Amino acid sequence: MSDPARAAANVAAFPAAASAKAARAAPFIRIEHITKRFGTFTAVSDVSLEIQKGEIFSLLGGSGCGKTTLLRMLAGFEDPTEGRIFIDGQDMTDLPPYERPVNMMFQSYALFPHMTVERNVAYGLKHEDMTAAQRTDRVREMLALVQLTDFGHRKPHQISGGQRQRVALARALAKQPKLLLLDEPLAALDKKLREHTQFELMDIQEKTGTTFIVVTHDQEEAMTLSSRLAVMDKGRIMQIGSATDVYEYPGSRFVAGFIGSINFLDATVRAATGETTTVDVPEFGGTVTARAIPGLVPGQAITLAIRPEKIQLARSRPEGANTFAGTVENLAYFGKDSLYRIKLPSGRVLSVNSVNARRAGENERVADWEDAVFLAFDPAAAILLKD
Repeated sequence: MSDPARAAANVAAFPAAASAKAARAAPFIRIEHITKRFGTFTAVSDVSLEIQKGEIFSLLGGSGCGKTTLLRMLAGFEDPTEGRIFIDGQDMTDLPPYERPVNMMFQSYALFPHMTVERNVAYGLKHEDMTAAQRTDRVREMLALVQLTDFGHRKPHQISGGQRQRVALARALAKQPKLLLLDEPLAALDKKLREHTQFELMDIQEKTGTTFIVVTHDQEEAMTLSSRLAVMDKGRIMQIGSATDVYEYPGSRFVAGFIGSINFLDATVRAATGETTTVDVPEFGGTVTARAIPGLVPGQAITLAIRPEKIQLARSRPEGANTFAGTVENLAYFGKDSLYRIKLPSGRVLSVNSVNARRAGENERVADWEDAVFLAFDPAAAILLKD
């Protein structure tokens, strides 16, 4: 199967998990067969996408996957080579940025250093049909929304990075756009502040009801923020769905490997009947029972994928299917969990995560270096991938 056909099949096979209300509504944003070429290079290739009003939708992918180019076409900063863009039922493809009901929050925040926080927020309102009193009220409303009421007279260098991020958000929302585009909005923040700000963004979006489209390379950020997300690669959408859809039911090896950590093993279908499929896995030295997927036939070569946290680690052999012996080759303690690298008799090393649910001493680990252990996982945890 070609890459375009595979991408289309994955999107079709894993539909978005939208609410019943959203499913009945006409899409707020409709992108139809958008392509963007720069000379001979295709940055975005035949992308079609529908987004409902009030969603936080994330475009997730690595550098050069086309996500920022797609965002810039929505904003009007880039013209598509082919295709159409509709927002709230209106064709926006040929409209300049200032005629679109869209605002954009840039990764750098782009605050004016010589202006106060209040003046930064008010800057975008100077050409609006508003009185001075109305502008003042709007600025106060936005600062209250982002919890910066007491910081209005400060300059950007006098507030923290997280506060500057909120000023940029307040400025972007001040014009009350129908659509807010956020380009790597949390990239400049440290890990703890980024985690905290994710929930602030979600709260602000819920209060305003504005549709957010977020571009990010950060998997955890996309999964935390988004009602749905699209994974992109080489200008194409590889899969669309909720965080649960994409993480638990990846449609391709690329998506499975991009979202979270995972173990891949070569396998061959032995039997495909009912709700389960049995596959031969040479590196396990035996068979694995997995949840069935459509279209498999005996003898077919596929990939078996297992998330490290789905594998149980034990010193004594557990009951049930999918149980294999191994030896602890290495381990790392991360506080909330530990990562074990388990060497199978075949020589293959698997990653296994074990949650440290109890406060324990060094001698109370599940296992230690060079210990003989058993690995076990449920058939539902075994992911079968055709590509």
